[in-house]
Amino acid sequence: MDFVKQFTTFLHQNDIIRFGDFTLTSGKKSSYYVDLRVVPSYPHQFRRMTKYLQSVISEQVGFDNFDAVASVPTGGLIIASSLAYELVKPLVYVRTEAKAHGTGRLVEGIVKKGMKILLVDDVATTGGSVANAARALKEAGAMVSDAYVIVNRLEGAGSLLKKEGVTLHHLLDILEAAKILHQGNLIDRATLERVQSQASKP
Repeated sequence: MDFVKQFTTFLHQNDIIRFGDFTLTSGKKSSYYVDLRVVPSYPHQFRRMTKYLQSVISEQVGFDNFDAVASVPTGGLIIASSLAYELVKPLVYVRTEAKAHGTGRLVEGIVKKGMKILLVDDVATTGGSVANAARALKEAGAMVSDAYVIVNRLEGAGSLLKKEGVTLHHLLDILEAAKILHQGNLIDRATLERVQSQASKP
C-alpha cells in the first residue's frame, strides 16, 4: 500500500494523471487523463513500478503458471518488455491489425500451441484492446487466463475480459487514486466526485 500511495502522488505531481476536461482516443469525454507513457522518462520510478508489478504477479498468479509475457503497442509493450526481461520470459506482442507486408502477422514472436501467456497493458478503459489481443493469442494456440494493467479506469474492462475467460488485475484503480489524492489534499471534493461518477463497476 505504501508503494501505491507514493506512486499515485508521483503520477499526480508529474502530470501523468491530470484532472480536467479531456477527449479520449475513442471520442469519449473524461474528467481525467492518464498517460503512463511518461513514466519511463523517470527510470527509478519506472523500475520501482516494474518491480512492484513483478511482486504482485508472483503473489497472485505465480511465475511458474505462465510461459511468456504479451502486450499490445505501444504503452503496454514498454512495460511488458521490462517485465519479461526481469523474469527472463519470452515476449510477444499483438498488433492492432495484421501488417500488410512481409509475413502479414498479427502476433509477433513465437507462440506455441498450449503456451500459457500473461497479458500486460498500461491502462484499461473498456478493455477492447486487451480482449482483442487475448482472442488473437488464443487463435494462435495459446492459453490466456490473466491480464495485468497498471491503472484500471473502471469503465467495463473487467466485465469484458471476464467474457473472454480472462481475469483482469491492476496495481491501481482510478477511484483508489482519486481517494488517495483527496486525502492528501491534492485534489478537491468536486474533482473526486467527478471521477466517482465516471467510474463503473469493474
